[in-house]
Amino acid sequence: MGKDDEAQGHKRMGTVMQALAWLALIGLGVVFFSDALDKQYNPNQNLQTRHSEGGVREVVLQRNKFGHYVTSGEINGKPVTFMLDTGATGVAISQDIASYLGIPRGRAFSTQTANGRSTSYAANLDRVSVGEIELENVQAAIAPGLQMEEILLGMSFLKHIEFSQKGDTLILRQ
Repeated sequence: MGKDDEAQGHKRMGTVMQALAWLALIGLGVVFFSDALDKQYNPNQNLQTRHSEGGVREVVLQRNKFGHYVTSGEINGKPVTFMLDTGATGVAISQDIASYLGIPRGRAFSTQTANGRSTSYAANLDRVSVGEIELENVQAAIAPGLQMEEILLGMSFLKHIEFSQKGDTLILRQ
């Protein structure tokens, strides 16, 4: 093997190492920016619950950059993402999420949505929680036409807790 072959081998090795370094840098960038975008969409991923006198539990939510209150929570002990919706009568779950949660469809009923009339199915949620605020036996609707990755957390949950908004903050109390 001559000096020219050896030099070309080193050059090839350098090019390969440079390409691998760029791929690693791009991979780290994707991970970092993906996490940053998730936090912009759901700034309430790691909730803290404050406890005050009289056993009151309080969770403070921050509005996301789109003007919505999106938060992590649980249904029947499984992690989910909620979008709070005071204009929704109940908790609305897409068919895909209901299947993931193992929630069976109940009786069919007609609903009026922003997109018109639709058929939904009654469901009962054993346990719904946002932080340490937890309710049992919450009525919900499985809405096959709902094409969201979030669960609409409507008034069948919210009417049982106190909530107040100030600026970009929503405070839930139980």
